Amino acid sequence: MKELDMQRASGMAAFEAKEFANAWQMLLPLAERGDPEAQHRLAIMAQNGLGRVKSDTEAYKWMCTSAEQGFALAQHGLGFMYLHGECAARDPAEAVKWFRRAAEQGLAGSQMTLGMMYEQGLGVEKNEAEAKKWYSRAESGD
Repeated sequence: MKELDMQRASGMAAFEAKEFANAWQMLLPLAERGDPEAQHRLAIMAQNGLGRVKSDTEAYKWMCTSAEQGFALAQHGLGFMYLHGECAARDPAEAVKWFRRAAEQGLAGSQMTLGMMYEQGLGVEKNEAEAKKWYSRAESGD
C-alpha cells in the first residue's frame, strides 16, 4: 500500500508542478484502480489539454467516475460541465443535482452556485428562501 501512496503523492506533486505529462503517467494507474482524486486530476488534464491532447470524452468519463464515488470537487466539476455544456450536453437540472451533492459535503463554491441557480430559477424552480439558505451556508462555512 505504501507504494501506491508514494505513487499518488508523486503524481499529485507532478500535477502541482505543472509537469502534466508525468502526472498523467503516474495518476492513470491509480485512477484505473478507483482513486477518486487521481480520476479528478485526469479529468482536469483531459478537459484542458494539459500534458496531452484535450479530450472532452475522457474528461467527462473521469469526472463522472470520481463524482459518482462522492468526491466533492469532481461533483462540482461535473455540475460545471452540465451547467455550461462543457464536455457534456448542457443540462441545468443535472447540474443542480451534482452541485447539491458537493454542497451537502460543505463545498462553498457549490453552495454559492446552488444559491445562484435557485435565485435565477436555473435548472430548478425559482426559490428565494432556498437561494438564501445556500448562500448562508457558503458564508458560514457550513
